[in-house]
Amino acid sequence: MNPDIFSGTIPALMTPCKPDRTPDFDRLVAKARELVSLGMSAVVYCGSMGDWPLLTDAWRMEGVERLVKAGIKVVVGTGAVNTATAVAIAAHSEKVGAHGLMVIPRLLSRGTVPAAQKAHFKAVLAAAPSLPAVIYNSPYYGYSTKADLFFQIRAEHPNLVGFKEFGGFKDLSYAGEMITSGSDDIKLMIGVDTAVYHGYVNCNADGAITGIGNVLPREVLHLTALCKAAMAGDAEARRLAYELDQAMQVLSEVDAGPDLVLFFKHMLVLQGDESFRLHFNESDALSPAQAGFIAKQFALFNAWYADWSRQPVAMKYAA
Repeated sequence: MNPDIFSGTIPALMTPCKPDRTPDFDRLVAKARELVSLGMSAVVYCGSMGDWPLLTDAWRMEGVERLVKAGIKVVVGTGAVNTATAVAIAAHSEKVGAHGLMVIPRLLSRGTVPAAQKAHFKAVLAAAPSLPAVIYNSPYYGYSTKADLFFQIRAEHPNLVGFKEFGGFKDLSYAGEMITSGSDDIKLMIGVDTAVYHGYVNCNADGAITGIGNVLPREVLHLTALCKAAMAGDAEARRLAYELDQAMQVLSEVDAGPDLVLFFKHMLVLQGDESFRLHFNESDALSPAQAGFIAKQFALFNAWYADWSRQPVAMKYAA
């Protein structure tokens, strides 16, 4: 089982929406191709960024299949309110040639019960034994997977090759120390945009799954390159990585909130991409204050980055 799919910078794709509130799969594929052409190693579909709770199972499967047929490396989110649906999505992903799984915990029903989560994880992993997979750990799902359970499951399912941590600094530190650093074939994926520097430099992360990377792919890849140089002991890169990470913090913070898709789609619209203007629920919208706030912060970051990146020393590390 090759875990290397979880070693790069991977945007979690949003699902573009047509005027009739159905998925625009042509635009989904076009966006994936654009991001990969800029240096992203793969894409995730369909995690929370992809609005998985708002899509039918058939839509989710069609999106995966369209991306695979387009030659895109795809890691598939298995979020579901019941295990049978997650299993079906995992099995379909393997059948159509996806490249990995992001295994989301069991939701709502018995979501805080370790025995129930163990059975859920095992069922999903068993449904796609040829696909390398990471467990997606997030406080928003109401359950925290610890090292003992991770290694119990991995002993029986070798396709469990890593851990995606969305919980922030403390949780990333725990994952790096207690789960992923003991073996090079266990991957740690940074799962929240606010913790990219911390995840790489302080937790030995192998890669990052990013939301803001949909909007600022070159800048996120630049940050990743700086962080990896810092991990090798480059003091100059470490300083520059910290500066860029801090400058991006306000935009990255929306990744950890309930309106993350609304914010990231709005930033794409600010860039001129009208295909991301609509949402699956017509009533879903940023408030005027939210829209005004993020527009000003987005303009501020872009102006700062244009000035900061004029430094020859900064651009030496650009992807």
